[in-house]
Amino acid sequence: MIFTTDCSLRRRLCRGAVLAACGAALAATGLPALAQDLPKTVRLIVAYPPGGVADVVARTLAERLAAQTGSTFVVDNKAGASGTIAMEAIAKAAPDGATLGFSAISPLVLSPHLGKLPYDPLRDLLPVASVMYSPVVLLATSAEGSADMRAVLAKAKAQPGAVRWATSGPASLGHIMLEQLRATAKVDITHVPYKGGGQQMTDALSGQFEVLSTNAGPAVAIQVKAGKLRPLAVGAPARLESLPNVPTLAELGFKDANLSSQFGVFAPAGLPQHLQARFNTEINTALQSPQMRSRLTTTDNVPTGGSPAAFAKEIAAEYENNGRIIRAAGIKAD
Repeated sequence: MIFTTDCSLRRRLCRGAVLAACGAALAATGLPALAQDLPKTVRLIVAYPPGGVADVVARTLAERLAAQTGSTFVVDNKAGASGTIAMEAIAKAAPDGATLGFSAISPLVLSPHLGKLPYDPLRDLLPVASVMYSPVVLLATSAEGSADMRAVLAKAKAQPGAVRWATSGPASLGHIMLEQLRATAKVDITHVPYKGGGQQMTDALSGQFEVLSTNAGPAVAIQVKAGKLRPLAVGAPARLESLPNVPTLAELGFKDANLSSQFGVFAPAGLPQHLQARFNTEINTALQSPQMRSRLTTTDNVPTGGSPAAFAKEIAAEYENNGRIIRAAGIKAD
């Protein structure tokens, strides 16, 4: 799809982001206009297949950036291997501004702890801007009669292994949340890993397990509204507007398990500082548009934005937290 219009990790990540901020400051004080120009065509590599919520958000972002900059944005879907295929393509691209990527941060903060990668997340990729976070919802199925999350945990403590928690797979974000909650609450919950969301949802609706974790979105909202699934808690910085009575895991006392999927734009390392700053500014502007905000909020995703430095800091914190949980739980890649 083409969109066009006429008109150690913490130190390395943050260093690049700070340099970008310096470049933006220099630009504001009088760099030649040519230095601010973007490539005429920008390829946006998306780490997901066409049609999903993340892909729709990426295409909407590409459309907005095209309208704002006059450049042509070409969306290139490279799904698979938990986002590492897309990240490798971004890492190996020329750092000239002609290639960007849209992905969750998991290929930078989860995948490196689980095996060797074809790229170095510390050296080969540059955070440009945070775009959104996608909340994780914990849902009770018809197999679970507990009234709320605390009751579920009480049951898990009284009946070790009786509560089965389905996730999208080993070492997934849901699995990390489960391990963190299991350790903090000191309960025995059975992990039920799936290889995809489709079968997981089918089995949830037939009560094949008690609890599932999944990203918020229209499909989940439909089942909640129909009474087939019951929300217990959310992994998010704040309660969702669509589920105002459902507490976050942090509110329940599990702040380290209160995780959500953060998505952003990345570039190959070595991208000129003024281009990183320019892309960051354009993405933040796009996130303020009614079109982008509507696209995000109607799918229960929350717009973020902010500086490259702030995005880099969040990535570094997630990297360290996930590494600690994965080592403590002995989690291995499937």
